[in-house]
Amino acid sequence: MSNLLIMEDTGRLKKSFTNGDIYVGNFEGELPHGKGKYIWLDGTVYEGDWEEGKMTGKGYIVWPSGAKYEGDFSGGYLDGFGTFTGHDGSVYRGNWRMNIRHGLGRKEYPNSDIYDGSWKEGVHEGSGRYSWNSGNIYIGSWKDGKMSGRGVMKWMNGDIYDGSWLNGYRHGSGVYMFADGGHYSGTWSKGLKDGKGKFYPAGSKHPSLRRMCSNLGYDDNTKGLPSQGSSINSEGSETSKPRVKRSLSERISVGGLLRSSGRISHRTSSLDGNWSQRHPSVKSISNDFSSKLLHDSDESQSDVPDGSPVVYEREYMQGVLMKETVRNYTEQTRKGKPRNKHSVKEVKKKSCVDIFEGHRSYYLMLNLQLGIRYTVGKITPVPMREVRSSDFGDRARIRMYFPRKGSQFTPPHNSIDFSWKDYCPMVFRNLREMFKLDAAEYMMSICGDDGLRERSSPGKSGSIFYLSHDDRFFIKTLKKTELKVLLRMLHEYYIHVKKHENTLITKFFGLHRITLRGGRKVRFVVMGNMFCTELRIHRSYDLKGSTVGRCTDKDKIKENTTLKDLDLSFEFQMDKLLREYLFKQISIDCEFLESQQIIDYSLLLGLHFRAPEHLKALLELPTTATNSDSLPRTDGIIGSQGELIIPPKGLLLVTHEPSFVSTAPGPHIRGSTLRAFSVGDKEVDLLIPGTGRFKVQLGVNMPAQANHKLLDNECDSNEVELFEVYDVVLYMGIIDILQEYNVKKKIEHAFKSLQFDPQLISVVEPKFYASRFINFLKKKFPEQP
Repeated sequence: MSNLLIMEDTGRLKKSFTNGDIYVGNFEGELPHGKGKYIWLDGTVYEGDWEEGKMTGKGYIVWPSGAKYEGDFSGGYLDGFGTFTGHDGSVYRGNWRMNIRHGLGRKEYPNSDIYDGSWKEGVHEGSGRYSWNSGNIYIGSWKDGKMSGRGVMKWMNGDIYDGSWLNGYRHGSGVYMFADGGHYSGTWSKGLKDGKGKFYPAGSKHPSLRRMCSNLGYDDNTKGLPSQGSSINSEGSETSKPRVKRSLSERISVGGLLRSSGRISHRTSSLDGNWSQRHPSVKSISNDFSSKLLHDSDESQSDVPDGSPVVYEREYMQGVLMKETVRNYTEQTRKGKPRNKHSVKEVKKKSCVDIFEGHRSYYLMLNLQLGIRYTVGKITPVPMREVRSSDFGDRARIRMYFPRKGSQFTPPHNSIDFSWKDYCPMVFRNLREMFKLDAAEYMMSICGDDGLRERSSPGKSGSIFYLSHDDRFFIKTLKKTELKVLLRMLHEYYIHVKKHENTLITKFFGLHRITLRGGRKVRFVVMGNMFCTELRIHRSYDLKGSTVGRCTDKDKIKENTTLKDLDLSFEFQMDKLLREYLFKQISIDCEFLESQQIIDYSLLLGLHFRAPEHLKALLELPTTATNSDSLPRTDGIIGSQGELIIPPKGLLLVTHEPSFVSTAPGPHIRGSTLRAFSVGDKEVDLLIPGTGRFKVQLGVNMPAQANHKLLDNECDSNEVELFEVYDVVLYMGIIDILQEYNVKKKIEHAFKSLQFDPQLISVVEPKFYASRFINFLKKKFPEQP
């Protein structure tokens, strides 16, 4: 029971509850309504607005722990704008949604760290600024409470990093500017340099930050930081002491800088236009970073003595310097200059027909997604059955017209009107089933909201390439002749991949065509991405087995350049049984291609280099340290630029355990697990300490030892390969299988034979092509004695 009485001094009602709670204030009926004060039995006190028995409006609440909140309430929740002071002394002032920080807000942590930015469901997400009590400052994107996306970090020693982040680590492309004026532009993986980059020492000439940022694929202007994701775990701030004089940031992962800043619950929405007005500090420091980078970068051009125009081209694997080339700045500027106008126009002509008037690629992407969504949705409900001969015929097509305004069968869209044709839908539906692709996952991967990413063409075809957002699928435009070849050989291809589950031949998942008003047509094929892996592919090679024209101009080599036969300076030592499986399948696949009169195919080979795990803690030494006495003693070698050079350590092959390996979909998920001679002819997994355990299949996650062989064109003393032997993980597959040895190719063979040795050119008859292809690979993968 409860008692109700009139307070004589205020005229308000006081109600006592049987559980010991007390309310003093206004009522509407039996419910608190209007102004009132509620005291819980545990000592919690709320005073403020009520509506139909719930805290709604402005109010103030104090908990027994000493925590307090003043601000907006709705439906009994902290909801709106308010200030929360924790019992530990932390203060949050900003937006709330149902008791959770959500929207824009500023939090001061007990250790004096400050976060000012966007929150989502209690954690940092969106754009924000985090200041550590040590003096380090980060401005950029956050996701799930960690730095992820584009961001700028400034350390207390004056170093600045501007680039990509993931889960609190530098990850992706970026520019690192040292306090002394040196720059490093390159790529990182989980906080470690990984891949190719360029180091410009202090006092040397270097391009402006604008150009470096542009080359890395983003604008240098940090005023408009992305609103999506980036983050560190902002739970703390215990900082390890640096072992060297400079660049704490280069040695310690960002995650290690933050421990114990304390928070209640965390998550965000992106900053809106009012954010810079209400919180100008975020915008100002971002501009300060950018202006400092640009000022110092541009200023250094005039301060450089003429005698020191040096740049170091470097290649790393998980923080270990792998290769270094010393160049002067004039070489770099010469390399960076665009070719003359005539060559630019010539390249443009070779690309896919300019059917979309400057927006070709965007509209093509929308058309692909609309058509594939329609096709998969139409064919998936059809009961599964074995393919028939009619499924390969000329009448096995799905056709549909997609007007921009929509129709009875198609949705309205933002592209241009087009007609859609899907070739042999039942065949490709069965192939996707055979390759263990779920229809919904396939459709979401290609047609989801994240869209497709366009990739530059690695070859001379001028084809347009798209990559799905999860890296599982490649989409490539085809010539009409290539389409005809695929349709002609589709029946035999289907039989081959069904019989040989470990085939290395490209996996095809769909064949389509769009037709625009005026009759212009674009044909394309959906394929599996052979490099779909969480491991970084440091180098990739396109190997045909020929030598004429099969080398890459060093001045044109970039981070993602696919190299050729004469560029491959490694021989690979593999487990005896793994090598046997590999060449048995290559021979079977080449026999199939020969039977189809196919030439000009390649082995696409990807190399992931491994660094030794037991020395990982020593890898991130500052690239500008020049005094070797200031570096810790190690079992490795200190390079001339302060880089730690460490001999490799072997990868681990262990007995296969299905429950321990990753089951994430990949390009070779259908293939069987391989056996290895080194573990007693048992099925094996590849164990990479600190990274994961991977199922070893033909062409994926295959461990090997790469022995460097000096090539004739590597006598340049400015280029140094720091190791002779590397531990690598191999990814491979046979690609470009749609070129027939037809009359045109026979004429090309006859013409080139007059200029070069007929056995060395790429265009040869299929039987000889297959034999030469296999023999070349056997030389690169020699049999162990």
